Amino acid sequence: MISSELGYSIGKFLSETYSKEIHVINSSYASGGCINDSAIINTNEGKFFLKWNIAKRYPNMFEAEAKGLNLLKSAGILQIPEVIGVGTEGQISWLLLEYIESQQNIGNFWEDFGKSLAKLHKQTSLNFGLDHNNYIGSLHQCNDFKQSWIDFFIEQRLGKQIKLAADNGKLGRETKSRFEKIYNKLSGFFPTEPPSLLHGDLWSGNFMTGSHGKACIYDPAVYYGHRLMDIAMSKLFGGFSESFYAYYNAEYPLEKNWQEAIDIANLYPLMVHVNLFGGGYIGSVDSILKRYC
Repeated sequence: MISSELGYSIGKFLSETYSKEIHVINSSYASGGCINDSAIINTNEGKFFLKWNIAKRYPNMFEAEAKGLNLLKSAGILQIPEVIGVGTEGQISWLLLEYIESQQNIGNFWEDFGKSLAKLHKQTSLNFGLDHNNYIGSLHQCNDFKQSWIDFFIEQRLGKQIKLAADNGKLGRETKSRFEKIYNKLSGFFPTEPPSLLHGDLWSGNFMTGSHGKACIYDPAVYYGHRLMDIAMSKLFGGFSESFYAYYNAEYPLEKNWQEAIDIANLYPLMVHVNLFGGGYIGSVDSILKRYC
């Protein structure tokens, strides 16, 4: 259950937003989140989804997430939860979203998902990056614009995580040296393409079967990047159905050797996991680097 103070604040916000009297009847915790608390809010006007945390813990996290969700939603391609609002109650910051109830998927779920992601990736920008920084997990994600994907990948993705890991004693000199060697080979893995609008953290835990039995994606780490980053991330923890990739390729073909780039692209999320969780993730990073260096 959420606190009475937070419930009152949410009810007041909803009443002002919809110009009608709305109050929270009850709430139930939602499972799955490992960073923020979350709950399904029941009101006299239906259900909403609420995320909250201590405001000082992750400054502007929810504001950045709201911007990312709105950017994805503006493409009008995949189902994205509508952002109802962002606010603060005392020391607690919160993000209120449309509640989407999971449905049984349609027979061509993976076909629709693959083609839809491909269409999302056709949404482009002049440069790689984003006009604001955000988070991936609980880590800051810097998005300073770069004209070159390779420069962006090195400076804004790998470099930031390598420095953080090294500063915290999670990364040795030998691994750092291998990273420096791989930098000179990156252009061989990433074909020259325009920036794509990316979800940025596209693994199996960040999509569900939403309305009409189609994919709904959420919890993004949005930026304009190389589309192989989303494709690679989707394969990191078990992967999606193989038909997903076939239909993606039918809509927006990848280079023939795209699968060779998967491990290289996944060096970024793996380094994020090194910094968040440590453990065996550094072994996975070293294994990839040794293969190519």
